Amino acid sequence: MPSRHPGSPRARSPRPGSSGPVPDRGGPVAVLVVTWNSAEVLPEFLASLPEGMAGVDYRLVVADNDSADGTVELVRSLAPDTTIVQTGRNAGYAAGVNAALGAAAAWEGGFGAALVCNPDIRMRQGCAKLLVDALDVPLDGGGRVGISVPLLYEEGGRVPVYSLRRESRVTRALGEAVLGNRRAGRFPLWSELVTDPSAYERATVADWATGALMALSRDCLDACGVWDESFFLYSEETEYCLRAGDRGFATRLEPAASATHLGGDSQVSPRLWTLLTLNRVRLYGRRHGAAATAAFRAAVLLRETSRALLGRPASLAAARALAGRSALRATPGP
Repeated sequence: MPSRHPGSPRARSPRPGSSGPVPDRGGPVAVLVVTWNSAEVLPEFLASLPEGMAGVDYRLVVADNDSADGTVELVRSLAPDTTIVQTGRNAGYAAGVNAALGAAAAWEGGFGAALVCNPDIRMRQGCAKLLVDALDVPLDGGGRVGISVPLLYEEGGRVPVYSLRRESRVTRALGEAVLGNRRAGRFPLWSELVTDPSAYERATVADWATGALMALSRDCLDACGVWDESFFLYSEETEYCLRAGDRGFATRLEPAASATHLGGDSQVSPRLWTLLTLNRVRLYGRRHGAAATAAFRAAVLLRETSRALLGRPASLAAARALAGRSALRATPGP
């Protein structure tokens, strides 16, 4: 059995600075990391865990999607107590999360909350405790927090990135096509992107959030079940947040928690941007009728075409894929 990384005793005595005992959520926090050729970023991730997980009883699970760069050997060397799951193929992000969740569920005594992390995340001091403590908080109007997310910063950045999102709508896709997502983001009707600075200064409920780092309550996981593996990469966290919301579990920002994310859209290749764009339309189609989906696809195509005309290769690739029918019908994969 993998050993624990103990924090302060859970549900036994108050922690420094807290108003009372932290409720027992039924076991350690399962820290879930999906890797694919992640050897370059993993050492720093592992080194950041003691600070980021301070005050939390946790165990680490790495689900590896058939890395060829020594990722698994590196984990075994640097973090020998880690539970390692090898999927044997490049199975996609959601499949990796599901494999990691399955491994954690098999621990004696199971686990409580889960922390889903990209390997290029660097949690800052006490980030995980703040996220976990924010779970299961009841909300005005009903429901409770099922997913909590931190402020995310780019490496060297001083201002948090816009990580909160609204659910896709035709009007929002049109607004982003005409105004650009950052300008349109000031108006809830016209953009998915939440750009109001005040939203990142308070505990803000969003339809979904960037999935680089998120804490999920055990009740939320039990109610929502496994992650949808059909997307392969991108939109799986969107779908899960929306599914959680449908079941009364909100996604909420915990602004006191923060982390650095080394990746981001600026580093996405044309192939991956195309996959991201197609999956947005696929997900929309699963939640809306054919006519609304056709309108949404047209609005997204307008956006990508306008950006392609500005000389953006990734948008050109996405526009070409959207203009045809076969790409949307194809099963996403490596």
